[in-house]
Amino acid sequence: MKPLLIFMLAGSLFVPPAGSLKCYTCTMQLSNSKCQRETDCDGNATMCSTEILSAVSLLSFITKDCRSSCRVTYKNYVVAERISSCCDADLCNLSGAGAFGTSPPKLAWAVGTSLAWTILRSGL
Repeated sequence: MKPLLIFMLAGSLFVPPAGSLKCYTCTMQLSNSKCQRETDCDGNATMCSTEILSAVSLLSFITKDCRSSCRVTYKNYVVAERISSCCDADLCNLSGAGAFGTSPPKLAWAVGTSLAWTILRSGL
C-alpha cells in the first residue's frame, strides 16, 4: 500500500495545476496593438473571442473578451460589417486579423481606390 501512495504522490507533482483560461481583452479599440491586455478569465469562460466592427472598410473597432460560449459569425450591413471569431487556448485571440476575410466588396473597393489614386497622380 505504501508504494502505491508514494507513486501517486510523486505522480501528482508532475501534473500541472488547473488554471483559468487567459485571453486578450479590450473594448472598442481602433488598433489591435491596443488589445493586448492579458486577462485571467472567470471559471465559466471556455473561449476567447474577437469581434471586429468595420464601417465602410475605413474604420474598424476591435473588442476582445472571455466567453462561456461563442459563435463564429459574419454579418454584412451594407455600410458596415461585423465579424466575430472564437478560439479555446490561452491567449489565442492575439491577432485581430484572423477574423478578416477577403470579401468581393473589400477587394473591389481596394482595387478601385488604387486605380483612382494612380490615375489622379499621373494626371490623366
